[in-house]
Amino acid sequence: MVTQALFDVDEPPLPAALQEAVRHGEVFTRRWVVELILDLVGYTADRDLAGLRLVEPACGQGAFLGPIVERLSKSCRAHGRSLSDAAGAIRAMDLLDENVKQSLILVRDRLTSDGWDHGEVDAVAQGWVCQGDYLLAANHAGEADFVVGNPPYIRLEDVPDERMLAYRSACPTMGGRADVYVGFYEVGLRSLKPGGKLGFICADRWMRNQYGRRLRQMVTQRYSMDLVLAMHDVDAFHDQVSAYPAITIIRNGTQGPAIAADTTREFGQLEARSLLRWTADPAQDGVTSKGFKASRLPHWFPGEDSWPAASPARLAVLEELSDRFRLLEDETTGTRVGIGIATGADKVFITDQPDLVEQDRLLPLAMVRDTTSGRLDWGGMYLVNPWNAAGGLVDLAAYPRLRAYFAQHEAALRKRHVAVKQPDRWFKTIDKVDPRLNTRPKLLLPDMKQVIHPVLDEGGLYPHHNLYFIVSDVWDLRVLGGLLLSKVAEAFVAAYAVKMRGGTLRFQAQYLRKIRVPDPAEINEETSTALAAAFERRDVQAATQAALRAYGLAELPD
Repeated sequence: MVTQALFDVDEPPLPAALQEAVRHGEVFTRRWVVELILDLVGYTADRDLAGLRLVEPACGQGAFLGPIVERLSKSCRAHGRSLSDAAGAIRAMDLLDENVKQSLILVRDRLTSDGWDHGEVDAVAQGWVCQGDYLLAANHAGEADFVVGNPPYIRLEDVPDERMLAYRSACPTMGGRADVYVGFYEVGLRSLKPGGKLGFICADRWMRNQYGRRLRQMVTQRYSMDLVLAMHDVDAFHDQVSAYPAITIIRNGTQGPAIAADTTREFGQLEARSLLRWTADPAQDGVTSKGFKASRLPHWFPGEDSWPAASPARLAVLEELSDRFRLLEDETTGTRVGIGIATGADKVFITDQPDLVEQDRLLPLAMVRDTTSGRLDWGGMYLVNPWNAAGGLVDLAAYPRLRAYFAQHEAALRKRHVAVKQPDRWFKTIDKVDPRLNTRPKLLLPDMKQVIHPVLDEGGLYPHHNLYFIVSDVWDLRVLGGLLLSKVAEAFVAAYAVKMRGGTLRFQAQYLRKIRVPDPAEINEETSTALAAAFERRDVQAATQAALRAYGLAELPD
């Protein structure tokens, strides 16, 4: 475990592998982007900055430090402060000694060129910039008014094992195959004073990927996500990188209104100033220009699940719908979302031969290809079903043809992981058969489609594992099918789902469960009829118009 000794610039050199990883992860930020972040967190020269404390966790060669020092110097002049008054105003760190040396030179140059005494300059510069590992050095909770910067982009597996274990111990949010920047968020947030703000430009993958779950939980439980500005196509760095960057402003306080913004390639210094002017005027709910779009949200999205990705205006609508309506899966209506059966050996358990085994051991199976037309056209496939109505495995002695069939394929079935774990149940499918599901009416949705594609099964088929199903005790499934066929329902899935090559979406259960729906009892008869009719005709436009009425929306923004 590395301690405060890391602040000593004369410490032994870092392992070569870590030095190389850090160099690989260094991406230097353009000045106008730095200025934008400083403005967004409120680090402005009109404030008495000498009495505040700013931390920069990975200062590199001074991309942030230069503007920070200039603003602090100007603030000291404006507020009648000596430079010595600001001795504790900045804490900048870097892992690499060469970067620390470059940053010290930059700080001295900026201050001396601004007319400060050389003695004062040397004293504060040495106190402001130090060498050390921000994730492992002593960072005191509640010490910082601001934490700003561009954390390094380093995969944990590129860090030497001993230090990687130390990082994981120091930063519990760094789960799975996280990037090191996740730890910078955690440590930076912990160090904020009440009301303090963190402003990073960093990859936004943590907002959606599994490895960001703990960090999302930390943010939503204890902090306020005040702004997210996606900059995926912006030339924000001196080197070309594919990092999916975003500026995030997070405050140590109760979640309040949030701003969601997205940019185009046209976003630059002038557009950044325009965005700042808009953020300062809370009377404007939304703005669209050639370089950016932005919307105000009443709050950020709660919870540790993946946060949605969509245009700012659409995010605002989805959040508003999330506040007003219940989730699709709901005990009140008895609505449930599930996935069809996985067998672990489809070549054995799925057949098109209606006399292969005993008739009551063949369960008619719905396949993805049966849903292509929008109506369920059964292709004649069956599940060879080893389960009885009580949820247990059948006695093979009572089914000689089934026993002989499984014996024929016993070697292949026993190789499956599920059979290795339970050798006495070697002929089971991975999932149990729910004996009630095949007789229930249900909506079936293929896993992978470019558009949402609900299809009604009146009852009689059991879904294969590439199909997701929805059953309900209350909903008229044609009315619900109309809602799900609409672009409103698709917008929920598109905001959360993994997008495949060519724009294909994954309509998996975890994304379908994100859909919000009105109370079926509160949808008027005219709208219900329109939704059902649109579903029957497979008319997406009509379904969307009826859904907008059901949700009380005038439109669904792009």
